[in-house]
Amino acid sequence: MPVSGTGRFPVIDQKGVQMEFGIFIQGTCTGENAHIPAKEHEALFNEIAYTVTADKNNWKYCWATEHHGLTEYSHISANDVYLGYLAAQTEKIHLGSGIFNLSPRVNHPVRNAEKVAMLDHLTHGRFEFGTGRGAGSHEVATFNIHDTSSTKAEWDEVIYEIPKMWNQKDYTFQGQHFQMDTPHNILPKPYKAAHPAMWVACGNPATYGKAGKMGLGALGFNFSPVAAMKPQIDSYKEGAAACTEPVGAFANNNVMVTNSVICMKDREKAREIACRPDRGLIFSLVCLYHDTFPTPPGAPVWPETPKQMKPEEVDAAIEAGALLCGNPEEVAEQLRAFDAVGMDQLVFGMPNHLAPDEVHECLETFGQHVIPEYDKDPVHSTTHYRNKATGGGF
Repeated sequence: MPVSGTGRFPVIDQKGVQMEFGIFIQGTCTGENAHIPAKEHEALFNEIAYTVTADKNNWKYCWATEHHGLTEYSHISANDVYLGYLAAQTEKIHLGSGIFNLSPRVNHPVRNAEKVAMLDHLTHGRFEFGTGRGAGSHEVATFNIHDTSSTKAEWDEVIYEIPKMWNQKDYTFQGQHFQMDTPHNILPKPYKAAHPAMWVACGNPATYGKAGKMGLGALGFNFSPVAAMKPQIDSYKEGAAACTEPVGAFANNNVMVTNSVICMKDREKAREIACRPDRGLIFSLVCLYHDTFPTPPGAPVWPETPKQMKPEEVDAAIEAGALLCGNPEEVAEQLRAFDAVGMDQLVFGMPNHLAPDEVHECLETFGQHVIPEYDKDPVHSTTHYRNKATGGGF
């Protein structure tokens, strides 16, 4: 769609399109600021403010990390506490754990079941239960885990037990990775029928099909142009179509994909931001810490200096589906490529080296002028799934 230059953002034809949007926050605190408590405090509260702005501007989801010892990249470790605070600051936006680590060596399964149910109450049913195994070897070593593959069997065991804890009054279990000999009633129980929607972080392609077949939403963390995600999304949807016994009370048929966006009122300002020298720092930190995820060949690994995008490279990055950048009219058009791969939810990392005032402008501009063109349903998809559940049968 050509840029009109009129300052008006026209409605585009999106028949049959339904895509939801969210933000991803993680307590990013880069450089020397990572070692200054006052700056760390400022970063954490800036991201709270971003979530409040998103809540007021049509965004449906906010995902907060659980990371441990990942200096500069993520300083949100106690995300259950952080999300509890956000619950009191927001009204409509769903708040998700991105993720709660299910390894019993990191978080005992009972504690995870309790945290989820408590957040379900504090958010009045707005909590999304994202699960995973940790970002990589450096993170899990915080808990004296030195073989990242060992957490797979733990996750496989725990994921089926947590819904049972919500559904039973006298819960016991004898497993390979944790046990409960004496019957206990795990409290509180979830606030509404069934339980919050359940998700799993997917980095490797095989995990997508597994997530779909288990009835879990997929939290897709990608490092490639969006078109490269289609095989993973197709694998997920094939698995979801074959799901006959979801892990919990209902299947959450949802693929979330993360990316970044620079949507400003002034297209030239957006392009200037895309070419700043520090724009690639977060990606280099991802490549450093997420060593269990596949990364593109030649990707920068911190402290390697990230490649700075040149002005003449912006259009090529947009065309390749590696960048959303411009004014609302342009970004709405660019999103067609993202919708074409079949994702259900698109989430953007914030602040991603935008200044605080720029983050708020981006959230307001995208939320007011782009989201309504793609998300026509005021009700969250996970709310629809949960409302259909009976609350039992697992």
